[in-house]
Amino acid sequence: MLIHQLLEAPQQFGQLQRRLSPISHKVLTEQLRELENAGLVARDVGEERVVTVTYQLTESGQALRPVLDSMFAWADVFLAEADSTV
Repeated sequence: MLIHQLLEAPQQFGQLQRRLSPISHKVLTEQLRELENAGLVARDVGEERVVTVTYQLTESGQALRPVLDSMFAWADVFLAEADSTV
C-alpha cells in the first residue's frame, strides 16, 4: 500500500501516515527505510526554513506500477466474485 500511495505522487511523511492510517510512526519509518535501502524510494530533504522530507519512488520503484496495477485489478475481480457468493 505504501508503494501504491507513492505511485500517485511524492508525499511527505505526515501525508503517508494519514493515508495509511492506522499505521504507526515506527512501522511507517521502518518500511520507508527498507524501501529506501532497496533502492525503490528516494528521500528528499527540502532546503527551506522548516525542513520538509518528501518521499518518492525511484525509477526502480516506478517500474513496479504494472505489477501493482495487475494485482489491484485481480483483487477487484476476486473481491467482486467473493461478494456475490455471500
